[in-house]
Amino acid sequence: MTIARCIAAAVLLALAVLSMLLLLMGAAVVGVRLPGGLPMGNLLAALVFVATAIAACVLSPAGTRVVRVSRWVAAGAVAWLPLSIGLAGNLDLNFSGDRGSTWLVSSLGLLLAILATLAWATLAAWRHAIRTRRR
Repeated sequence: MTIARCIAAAVLLALAVLSMLLLLMGAAVVGVRLPGGLPMGNLLAALVFVATAIAACVLSPAGTRVVRVSRWVAAGAVAWLPLSIGLAGNLDLNFSGDRGSTWLVSSLGLLLAILATLAWATLAAWRHAIRTRRR
């Protein structure tokens, strides 16, 4: 793995952490409406998913199973916000009935998949670096 890939992964993870901190602190920016009416908080939540998933892609050694899985998980992360808006029927992600439970379970499943893929990619990158240095 090159230094550039390590830096890219670190920047993506820092972006995800910053977005999560803004959400958890309830910063004023969370309620700001973007052009089109989307709340900034929803964009920040999507950014947490996408940045973390792409970091796993960046860390994954080329030609491995983890890189293929991480790409699928990243595609799911990118699709999370549009699918959530479609499921809710509004930009605020206010759900009614069973749709809220469906959204919560699928979002938690995606989060677990992202974190598992990030851990797997990190271990695979570490293993790859050790093997490469031994040669």
